[in-house]
Amino acid sequence: MKGQSMNRRDFVKGCGILVGSTLVSQRVTAGENKRPNVVLIVSDDHGLETLGCYGNPVIKTPNLDGLAAEGVRFTNAFCTSASCSASRSVILSGMYNHANGQYGHQHSYHHFVSFDNVKSLPVRLTEAGYRTGRIGKYHVAPDEVYKFDVALPGNSRSPVQMAENCRDFVRQGNQPFFLYFCMSDPHRGGGVAEDLHGKPDRFGNLAKGNYPGVKEVPYDPKDVIVPPFLPDIPECRAELAQYYQAISRVDQGVGQLFNVLKEAGQYDNTLIIYISDNGVAFPGAKTTLYEPGMNLPCIVRQPGQKNKGIACDALINFADLAPTICDFAGALSGDNTFQGRSFKSVLEQEHPKGWDVTYASHTFHEITMYYPMRVVRKRKYKLIWNIAHGLDYPFASDLWASSTWQATLRDERKYYGKRTVEAYLHRPKFELYDLESDPHEVNNLADDPKYAKVLEELKAKLKAFQKRTKDPWIVKWEYE
Repeated sequence: MKGQSMNRRDFVKGCGILVGSTLVSQRVTAGENKRPNVVLIVSDDHGLETLGCYGNPVIKTPNLDGLAAEGVRFTNAFCTSASCSASRSVILSGMYNHANGQYGHQHSYHHFVSFDNVKSLPVRLTEAGYRTGRIGKYHVAPDEVYKFDVALPGNSRSPVQMAENCRDFVRQGNQPFFLYFCMSDPHRGGGVAEDLHGKPDRFGNLAKGNYPGVKEVPYDPKDVIVPPFLPDIPECRAELAQYYQAISRVDQGVGQLFNVLKEAGQYDNTLIIYISDNGVAFPGAKTTLYEPGMNLPCIVRQPGQKNKGIACDALINFADLAPTICDFAGALSGDNTFQGRSFKSVLEQEHPKGWDVTYASHTFHEITMYYPMRVVRKRKYKLIWNIAHGLDYPFASDLWASSTWQATLRDERKYYGKRTVEAYLHRPKFELYDLESDPHEVNNLADDPKYAKVLEELKAKLKAFQKRTKDPWIVKWEYE
């Protein structure tokens, strides 16, 4: 399929959610519990465009496609911050990162951590009588807030071995379990492939040999699909080919985890959720709140799913994951502090009502990358408030160094995908887009008098969201 290109919105059609019942969490004794196990699988930088079940005919993801065939895939699922640590803190707390305190990266000198009073998903599930375990990438802090019963060993770049290392955990005891399974693939890493045309990042692929149990699936750069937000140049195609290979490794790890669950007799009674923390690690996606950065895969298979293989078009976001899981676990309490809501009751629906707006909140990636953005997104219109709009848009170090971006600079290209390089680097205070007529978010309507009423309506919604979620940056409306 030489020279393919695909409209991002061709991938997407269907999603859903609703508020679950309010149940007081309580411990149960072994043997009397009928609640499902929960497996939450989080990959690293896996964009929506690279899954067979979301419409990509080139990528080989049979296990994830099979999961979608047994459950539901959400087509309007969004991270709230397109950055690793910040996004994971939202996943595990059910709170936006401006409220939980994990404003950016946890590791090294970045040193962002959540507030001590945050009550996280694993802590809630432990209190509800679940065994909790994690394996692979963690990237949140402090440990006392995001406390699991056990941290299983495993190289997060070796997903098949990770799955094997979960065998004892899923077999033991009569309590239900929560397994947080987090791969580092398909994140950039492993150095530059100097021996390959275009000198792409290896995306964790080994120069020689394979990871244990993995049959590496190589891709020809000429066959990959270049999404519209990226430039169709040799360097980008070379990097996408490496990225595809890492995704197929992810898929094999997921498949082996399913085998482990089945062999332990646990698969049928396990809620399985697959997501990515943020979009693909290219400029224009990761760290941005444009659609490629925040509109992500979300595949859910619940025990006893009746309407299998459906696409649900509800607008959900990752603050909704923790309350949904707690809903399944009977661990929702009347005084919970979740800022998301359970979508358990819409997993059998394609077009549920009441799920037509969502929000996002990004502040940092790396400590050097201060660029707070707040977003309100409806089905037709999307508003991005660039709070620090006077600054150049900052780059994650690995995205700046990528052969794709460096080729763009070297050749002095005016365009990067559908957007000009100038527009990418220098952003206005408000960006208003009609996603139906402008899915690539290039025609800013914020200064168009014809859309003044829409702009004011979305600003009001954004302010109300900030007030409701105790966003400190709400003061910027008054003082800047």
